[in-house]
Amino acid sequence: MGNLLKVLTREIENYPSFFLDFENAQATEGEREVWNQVNAVLQDSESILTGLQAYKGAGQEIRDAIQNPNDMTLQERAWNSVCPLVIKLKKFYSFSLRLEEALRSLLTSLTCPPLTPTQHLEREQALAKQFAEILHFTLRFDELKMRIPAIQNDFSYYRRTISRNRINNMNLDIENEVNNEMANRMSLFYAEATPMLKTLSTATTNFVSENKTLPLENTTDCLSTMASVCKVMLETPEYSSRFNSEDTLLFCMRVMVGVIILYDHVHPNGAFNKSSKIDMKGCIKVLKDQPADTVEGLLNALKFTTKHLNDESTPKNIRTMLQKTIKTDKSAERTEAAQTLRFKGLNLSPFLLNGSVRPITEQDTV
Repeated sequence: MGNLLKVLTREIENYPSFFLDFENAQATEGEREVWNQVNAVLQDSESILTGLQAYKGAGQEIRDAIQNPNDMTLQERAWNSVCPLVIKLKKFYSFSLRLEEALRSLLTSLTCPPLTPTQHLEREQALAKQFAEILHFTLRFDELKMRIPAIQNDFSYYRRTISRNRINNMNLDIENEVNNEMANRMSLFYAEATPMLKTLSTATTNFVSENKTLPLENTTDCLSTMASVCKVMLETPEYSSRFNSEDTLLFCMRVMVGVIILYDHVHPNGAFNKSSKIDMKGCIKVLKDQPADTVEGLLNALKFTTKHLNDESTPKNIRTMLQKTIKTDKSAERTEAAQTLRFKGLNLSPFLLNGSVRPITEQDTV
């Protein structure tokens, strides 16, 4: 299949491995219908990330309104600042639903008989690339979201204001855009530390449970094979050197971590068990060999968003490897605590200084 596929001539630790051309894979006629459906979603992914990255929040306006409850000018200013942000948050949430449907379409195509998942990935490289792009986007989105505590502060203020009906005739048409049912669903979504990853994990789990005639192994083998492919491409200079861009290496790392997390949520025994088809020790080693600032978020994702890491069946050396590689656990935990904390709707980002949390003073609570 030329540049699209090169099956490795050796077995590495008995795990299936082949080269996926994430840069140049093109859809074949048989892939075209699903590829077009998924591409319609993915083409909006960069604008979603750009919008999230530009999210500034209405922390100061909310603070002013809370500190001056009788000043209607400040109340109106806060409300008018929050409403456009809530519309933007709805856009992000709605995109997660579209991404979920795209993932289900890809899983259906990449796991259906009579081909094995490995054969699907070998022959349908354009769909495999789209699957990888969904995971790449997901981890990028969640990495950004975790750095923006203003999201939950803004949305919390919006919901309180709506429920109390404290502001009359002030742009309440927004309820036509974000009604109570939508607000409840959005609240659950943004309450997650990694909402996009949670969406994909749930979607994959539901895909397995709803397709009872499809063997579980069809799905888990698809995920484990993707993890193996990425690991081999990262650790083998012969293949990693074929990429035209260094960004593709980070792409591979994100995809590898993403499929590991999905596998861990879908497989009854998880990804860390000795019976797992994923070489977890090798995958963690590949990440550890990269610059620390590049992979810190990915290692944290393995530690904090997987399901079975702390099971008794997880080998001690695997847990030790992750613990030794994550040097800023307390910082990450504090950032997440500030992100999820509800404190009078205040934006808590000012309390985060160089990864630590400064004490909240009496002036902050007025």
